[in-house]
Amino acid sequence: MLCLRPATIRPFAADLADRLRPYGVDAVCGPLNEGAFVALMVASDLDCDFTYAERFADAAIDELFPVRYRLPAPLHAMVKGKRVAIVNDVIGAGSAVRGAWCHLDALGARVVAIGSLLVLGDAIAAYARGRGIPIESLDQLPANLWPPEDCPLCRAQVPLEAIAPV
Repeated sequence: MLCLRPATIRPFAADLADRLRPYGVDAVCGPLNEGAFVALMVASDLDCDFTYAERFADAAIDELFPVRYRLPAPLHAMVKGKRVAIVNDVIGAGSAVRGAWCHLDALGARVVAIGSLLVLGDAIAAYARGRGIPIESLDQLPANLWPPEDCPLCRAQVPLEAIAPV
């Protein structure tokens, strides 16, 4: 719902684009949904190509976030050999960014930066550092993310609470 009124997000996307400009980006890739909308605005400000990564559940993945992200087949050739920034709205655990990075890498793109309006916690920082990819964000806040085996509430067997839709 972040981009329900794009005019309110545009100044933030422009600020993020300015932070990504020094990386000489040829294309911006955003994970669907909200991340792709922010990425489209950033690509527009950078006057470069735009692409997006779609989310697919993958039961074969034995991880906390069993999903993959893939660019649509007609866009594969567009990123090959290009300098790409992955842009998301908010990065928490980083699964969308990691998924987009994996597919971009497999397609021969060179991810040169990760951009986000907000980063929660430091999970993505470790991932990016290990790949030599800088992160540009407008803000960062702490977050408590644990795999289930390390979660204090899971250990205490506190039941999950369903939140009623608004």
